Amino acid sequence: MADSSRPNIILILADDMGYSDIGSYGSEIRTPNLDGMADTGLRFSQMYNYARCCPSRATLLTGISPHRAGIGHMVSDLGVPGYRGFLNDECVTVAEALKLAGYRTLMSGKWHVGGEYDLQRPESWTPGDFCHPTPRQRGFDEFFGTLTGAGSYFNPLTLYRNETPETPDSPDFYYTDAIADNAVSMIDKAADGDAPFFLYTAFTSPHWPLHALEEEIARYEGRYRSGWDTLRTGRHEELRDSGILEQKWDITPRDASAPPWESVEDTDWEDLRMAAYAAQIDRMDQGIGRILAALDRHGIAGNTLVMFLSDNGGCAEFLAEDTGKPEPSKFDTPTLDGSKMQFGNVPGLRPGPGNTFMSYDLPWSNASNTPFRLYKHWVHEGGISTPFIVRWPEKIKAAAIVHEPAQLMDITATCLDAAGVAYPKEHNGVEIAPLEGESLMPIIEGREGRRQMPIFWEHEGNRAVRQGEWKLVSKFPGEWEIYNMTEDRTELMNLADGERDRVAAMSRQYAEWAERARVAQWPVRAKS
Repeated sequence: MADSSRPNIILILADDMGYSDIGSYGSEIRTPNLDGMADTGLRFSQMYNYARCCPSRATLLTGISPHRAGIGHMVSDLGVPGYRGFLNDECVTVAEALKLAGYRTLMSGKWHVGGEYDLQRPESWTPGDFCHPTPRQRGFDEFFGTLTGAGSYFNPLTLYRNETPETPDSPDFYYTDAIADNAVSMIDKAADGDAPFFLYTAFTSPHWPLHALEEEIARYEGRYRSGWDTLRTGRHEELRDSGILEQKWDITPRDASAPPWESVEDTDWEDLRMAAYAAQIDRMDQGIGRILAALDRHGIAGNTLVMFLSDNGGCAEFLAEDTGKPEPSKFDTPTLDGSKMQFGNVPGLRPGPGNTFMSYDLPWSNASNTPFRLYKHWVHEGGISTPFIVRWPEKIKAAAIVHEPAQLMDITATCLDAAGVAYPKEHNGVEIAPLEGESLMPIIEGREGRRQMPIFWEHEGNRAVRQGEWKLVSKFPGEWEIYNMTEDRTELMNLADGERDRVAAMSRQYAEWAERARVAQWPVRAKS
C-alpha cells in the first residue's frame, strides 16, 4: 500500500465549460458526483483560469505564467521565446517535481501543450522531438490521451498510449468514457503500489463538436425550449441563493449578438444543441463518479486531494481552435463508419452523432457564463471564471464557499505544498523560472489565507490585473477599464474616469509583469 503520510492527488480539468454549467454552481445539468464533492468540500467563487485552453494548461501544469513556460498563445510556433507553442526547458511541470519526490505520475486525456499537429497529415507528426514534448517526456510515468486539441469524440486523432499510437477499436468508443476508464485503471494499478500517485485527468468535454450519446441527449431534450434568457435568469438566482454570488451583483445584459428567444425560428433545434452540450457534461460527471468510486473501493479516498475546474469560460467561437478564423478542413477527419462529416450549425440537423460537427454557439455560451459577460479568449469575468471544487476528507472537515481570489498557477504550488515537496531551482541542468503561484493549503486546512501578489493575464492583447478588490481589464485593442469587484463582480460599472491614479498604478504593475513574463505586443509576428 502507498505511503499514507503523503496524499494522493487527482486534478480533473474540463474543457470549455462555463462558470454556471454544473449543479453546484447554479446549473440544471445533472452532475451528482461533482455536487457530492461540493457537499463535503470547498467551492471557490473566484477561481480564475487563463481564458484559453493551451495557456491555461501551461500555467496549470507549471505554476508560472504561460508565456514564461513558452505558450503565450496557442501551440503554433510564433518564433519568439514566450510563444513557441510547447513547454520549454525553463519550466518544470508538477508531474516532474512530484516524480522526483517519489510520486507515481499519471495522465489520462488532452495534452495540448506540446506543439502543433496537422490532423490532415499524420505522416508529419513528430511526437517526442524538441518542439513536440509529450507527457512522458514532461514527467508522467503513464499516459493515455490525445496530444492535440479539439476533434471527434468517436474517433479522436493523435490518440496515444504512452509512445504508441492507438485508434478506437469499437463502435462503442466514446472519448469521455475512455478518459475516465483509463484514469480508473491507473488508480487501480497505483493503489497497489508503495508510492502515492498524482493523476491528471483532462477531459475534452464539453468542447465542440457536440458529440454526445443519444440516450444522454434524450435526457435533456425539451429542457431548453424556454430559451437562453430564462436559463440565464434561473442560473443567476441559484448562484445568488447558494451564496456563491452576492445578491447585489446584477446579471449582465444578454449579449448584443444573441437574439431574444422570442425571435428564434427553430426553437426545437436550439433546444437540441443545448441538450447535446448538457449531455456531454452529464457523461463527464458520470466518469468522475467512477474515478471517485475507485478511491472508495481501494480505501484511499480519505487522504486523496481531488480538485476540479475548467480551462476557460464557455466558448462562443467555432472551428477556430488555434487561429482566429474557422478552419473546417482542419477537422475533416475519418469517421469510424466511413460516412461523410457534416460541418456547421445546420438548422434541423440533429447534433450528437460522429458524422456531425456542431457547436452550441454564442447565445448558449452566454448562458454558460452566467452572470458574466464575454467568453473564452477574453479576460473579462466570463472568459476566466471557473467553478473550482476541492475535496480532501482528511483535511476538509466541513463544506464551505471560499471567496478568496485564486488562479490556475496556484494549483502547482498547492500540490507541492500538500505533498511536502520543494519547487526545484533547476531541472536537467537548466535554471528554472521561479514559481509564481501561491499555495491554497492554508485555505484547505482552515487557516488564514490571503493572496499576497496580484494576478495577471494576457491573451491575444486582452489584458487584466486583479489586486484585492480591484480589477483592471482591457479588451484588445480597447482602453483600460477598472471595476471594484466587491461591489460589481459582473463588471457593469467602469470606474476608470474616477480612478485615474489607480488605473495608472495598476497599469504600471501590468507593464512590469508583462516584461518579466515575456509578453509580446499583439499581434505577434509569426516567423517566416
